[in-house]
Amino acid sequence: MPGMSGRMSTIVKAKVSKLLDRAEDPGETLDYSYTKQLELLQNVKKGIADIVTSKKRLQLQEKQMQQQIVKLDTQARQALAQNREDLARVALERKQGIQTELQGLDQQIADLETQQQKLIDSEAAMRAKLEAFRTKKEVIKAQYSAAEAQVRISEAATGVGEQMADVGLAMQRALDKTENMKARAAAVGELEAAGTFEDLTQIGPGKDDIDRQLEQIGAGGAVDDELAKMKAELGAGAPAPALGAGDEEAAPSPPASEDADAGAGSEALT
Repeated sequence: MPGMSGRMSTIVKAKVSKLLDRAEDPGETLDYSYTKQLELLQNVKKGIADIVTSKKRLQLQEKQMQQQIVKLDTQARQALAQNREDLARVALERKQGIQTELQGLDQQIADLETQQQKLIDSEAAMRAKLEAFRTKKEVIKAQYSAAEAQVRISEAATGVGEQMADVGLAMQRALDKTENMKARAAAVGELEAAGTFEDLTQIGPGKDDIDRQLEQIGAGGAVDDELAKMKAELGAGAPAPALGAGDEEAAPSPPASEDADAGAGSEALT
């Protein structure tokens, strides 16, 4: 399915581009570009050195050929002086061939000098551009660092940064847990007061709220019964003397039995 594969390719490329854009550091990118341009400049310098080396080699060869031409010319003259025209002819033919080669060699040396000059001019122009790029690179890096610092400060102040957002979420989670714990503590207290939870320390079945209410009613009835009994006992006996403020405490009356025994004794004495 070409349509599906095309969509998948587009999605993958978009995801990769987004990841690369997030991971890209402008400062590192500029430094890398500057390094690559330095490498190009070094290659140009190496090319100039190679051309100069080749030119020097050709110039050395040219010098040797010129020396060979002079030598052959001398040999031709010596042979002709000794009536050896044949040897003189051979020497002059060789001389002519070397001169022809020398002309081609001169052209090669001239071409190398032209290339050398072009590379020198290119190297100077590239060096000037590289210096300008280096200055601009440092300015851009400084501006980016300042802008990045400003963004971080602003995000920290406004709380919209990733780190501050994490801190805010952590605080919110802590508050939520605290509120949940408070609500749980209140619920447990309310259920405990209502008698929902059994006392595990008691032997036997626990008591619920109904049992406690019944016990309270029974306890209240027992108190009422005891109070009524005390009232009945006090009503059947002599009323207790009242104590007034500032009055002397009344002496207790002797019991009736003691009075009877005292009267009987007095009658016996008479």
